[in-house]
Amino acid sequence: MKTKIFLTLFLLVFSLLGYSITFDTTIVVGAERTELYINKLKNKKVAVLTNQTGLIKNTSIVDSLVSLKINVVKIFSPEHGFRGSADAGQTVKNGKDVKTGILIISLYGKHKKPTVEDLKGVDIVVYDIQDVGVRFYTYISTLHYMMEACVENNVELLVLDRPNPNGYFVDGPVLQSKYKSFIGMDPVPIVYGMTVGEYAKMLNGEKWLKNGEQCKLEVIKCKNYNHKKFYKLPVKPSPNLPNMTAVLYYPTLGLFEGTVLSVGRGTDAPFQLIGHPKLSDGYVDFTPKSMPGAKHPKFEGIKCKGYDARDNGIDYIVEKRGIGLPCLIKAYANLTEKDGYFKPSFNLLAGNSELKEQIKFRTHPDEIRDTWAKDLYKFKEIRKKYLLYDDFE
Repeated sequence: MKTKIFLTLFLLVFSLLGYSITFDTTIVVGAERTELYINKLKNKKVAVLTNQTGLIKNTSIVDSLVSLKINVVKIFSPEHGFRGSADAGQTVKNGKDVKTGILIISLYGKHKKPTVEDLKGVDIVVYDIQDVGVRFYTYISTLHYMMEACVENNVELLVLDRPNPNGYFVDGPVLQSKYKSFIGMDPVPIVYGMTVGEYAKMLNGEKWLKNGEQCKLEVIKCKNYNHKKFYKLPVKPSPNLPNMTAVLYYPTLGLFEGTVLSVGRGTDAPFQLIGHPKLSDGYVDFTPKSMPGAKHPKFEGIKCKGYDARDNGIDYIVEKRGIGLPCLIKAYANLTEKDGYFKPSFNLLAGNSELKEQIKFRTHPDEIRDTWAKDLYKFKEIRKKYLLYDDFE
């Protein structure tokens, strides 16, 4: 019975699109189109901003460039590090790549933006990271800071584009400037429906970089991709997004990071479970434990009651569009102790203070979306100007 209730809940999460999942296997990512950019890198000092997702088939973009005799002088790594194994929020130290001996500079912790010294002697930066299309996923914040640093140091930026697995819809409140932080730097909705290449063009075109300046930018497009297609990631984008189910639920379940609930970190299903020791109607039990990528998860060693998003199967996720407002409202309503439910970070994740109050008062999802409509319309008009691929509408 409880499982049926939960299935009904998640059927309400997204509006039906009316088609089933088909992952397109003909898509060629920008990094694989070496012939389009290799000559641009020859005889230059190259820095690469990447992590474990920057692959050409099974080869790192760094290893590929080195094998092609490109002079890679530095590697910049985002949150989770170059090999992608660090916890969320964990400070990653500088070091040397064990395979190539190239200096790695971490762009996380207190050092989120490259300095003059970091870019000294660099002619061009190559950006190759798999994004998941959610505003609070920090790889686009790292892109923003790198673009600013490139402007300030007269360095070019080459973005090797990759598909957005959540690129088939746009939803959520647009970030208000007072809630700007590293988990939301630009006035975009939670789900913005753009690739990193399109996003970089928007940062330039809308003059959202510091002082309204523009970066010397070139984007190597994907082949055979458009925003109607679903792209299955060949490698997990970060330690706690281990599969496509987690990636596709992340726009909704990521908001629970700003609450007292667990999102399944420290289990085999992060961002597929949500729970709390005192959730009144939870129908599954899980006990978070320390593991790689989640050294000290919330409720470590304590049994939680909760919900399992995997019960719906992957078709239920991709056939729906939108932030799962019923899920957010129901979870709050069914926690017996509500004091301290929302952490200060919730407003930063949401991009406003209204969503928290709407959840508290169990505002109908349609009414909540009405409050987003005006800003979403404006954003969609901006977005259209920078699309490199056919849209979903």
